[in-house]
Amino acid sequence: MSNEMLFGLWKDWRLHALVLITVVITEAIGTFSFTIGPGVVMLLPMLYALIIGLALYFTPLVKEKQSKNAEPIIVLGVSLLLAKIGVIIGPDLPEIIAAGPALLLQELGNLGTILIALPVAVWLGLKRESIGMTHSVAREPNVGLIMDKFGINSPEGRGVMAVYIFGTVFGAVFMGLIAGFLATLTPLDPLSFAMASGIGSGSMMAAASGSLVASFPEIENQIVAFAGASNLLSLSTGLYVSIFIALPLTEKLYKKMTKSDEDKKAA
Repeated sequence: MSNEMLFGLWKDWRLHALVLITVVITEAIGTFSFTIGPGVVMLLPMLYALIIGLALYFTPLVKEKQSKNAEPIIVLGVSLLLAKIGVIIGPDLPEIIAAGPALLLQELGNLGTILIALPVAVWLGLKRESIGMTHSVAREPNVGLIMDKFGINSPEGRGVMAVYIFGTVFGAVFMGLIAGFLATLTPLDPLSFAMASGIGSGSMMAAASGSLVASFPEIENQIVAFAGASNLLSLSTGLYVSIFIALPLTEKLYKKMTKSDEDKKAA
């Protein structure tokens, strides 16, 4: 990013004023949660912010300049989240280290989005949008990767943003419910679900760990620590997994699947 563009972002007073007002409103509303069986549904300020932001986009208050300037700022928010999670992890670091390979290998589980979702997306008739949609769980680092490689207005960019928005709206609800149900209905250790909840999304991790804490309050600190460590690893190592494994694999599988379809049509 050039210095001129960087200074242009900071001088966009309209964008910063709208963001500040939105943050004040959403934080004033606060977090609401309610239980459905053993699961917990959490309505977080991020959800309200997304709804308000979408509503503002269709008003004269937000012009094309603000929407373009807002795109690169996403990455800045991730650094604050990393710092906060790092503080939480510290006291339980010995137990996290003891988890060792299990915690490190959990990142490979995100590759399941490719093997399961990509065939479905191609079957539904989606084109290169499916690459952006299915190469990952489409959180901030993945959005940044697709924006950098293909551009936000590309088919891949539209795909990753569609899943990003969908995950923001419904992801926390899904993670809160699935974590609570599985942790109470299966014999697996609840800490394994805490590790699984860290997929690189602060809101989804909060919903899943909140559901686990509600079911197992006696190990609250351990659940938060394991979920935070897992989320931190997903944010830090997940981008490299996407760059070197997930995205190339998705593109290769997409070409193979669509080539088969083209061959069938030609025949």
